[in-house]
Amino acid sequence: MSLGVFLAVLAAAFLHALWNALIKLGTSKAGGMLVLSIAEIPIGLSVALFRPFPDAHVWWWLIASGCTHFCYKSFLVFAYERGDLSRVYPIARGAAPMVVALVGAFALADAITLHEYLGVAVLGFGILLMARGVFTRGEDRKLLPFALGSACATATYTMIDGLGARVSGDAVAYVAWVFVVDGLIFTTGILLWKGFGIVPRQGKAWAVASFASAASYGAYAVSVWAMTVAPLAVVAALRETSILFAVLIGWLAFGEKMGVDKAVAAVVIVAGVVLTRL
Repeated sequence: MSLGVFLAVLAAAFLHALWNALIKLGTSKAGGMLVLSIAEIPIGLSVALFRPFPDAHVWWWLIASGCTHFCYKSFLVFAYERGDLSRVYPIARGAAPMVVALVGAFALADAITLHEYLGVAVLGFGILLMARGVFTRGEDRKLLPFALGSACATATYTMIDGLGARVSGDAVAYVAWVFVVDGLIFTTGILLWKGFGIVPRQGKAWAVASFASAASYGAYAVSVWAMTVAPLAVVAALRETSILFAVLIGWLAFGEKMGVDKAVAAVVIVAGVVLTRL
């Protein structure tokens, strides 16, 4: 991997942590996620309209992905309403590859190797350490099921999109339409659920959430590009430095408490993820 690609993937990891931080920053997490989803629609269309239109059978994958993203975003909103970025993000981000690896182990013969099993064990230990901090520091325990729910949804849409992109035959178009479908489903669902009172009235909220949406697309686009010019496993592992970025942003920008236990747990989670990806 060249230095340029290395730095680009690090930038993508930072962007992923950044858009989560921007959603956490707003007073209304659901309102921020709503604006992010609305902004996803024109971003996705700006790419999709210049690619071949998906075949009919691809739309089942896109709709499934959009529904799963709705669950992912909803769980993430609930978790951020109850916990710190530096606590929620490592659990939500770190548990997802563990779920994928475990499901793969049961669903597919010889799906994971010995060092990947070791990675799952390290991941589990790191997540337990991070979750333990919720109890020892008197934080809202309800963040845990929501963070883990977000991780399960992430694992689900990862598998859906991986298969859907293959079925479509055009990964770029598929990802663009995922943004469009995801944006439409979440926007419609959250407005029916919460009502129009959830729509932010401040221009700053729209600007911040729209930037978060652009950062989300940029993070994914850079990662996809990097996987075309560098080893997939190395890129996938390097992307997980986003966990460390999120912890640092929470500590330095939001003033979240940073004990040794939280820092160690974050490093252990990153190590576990790297082992499962390499």
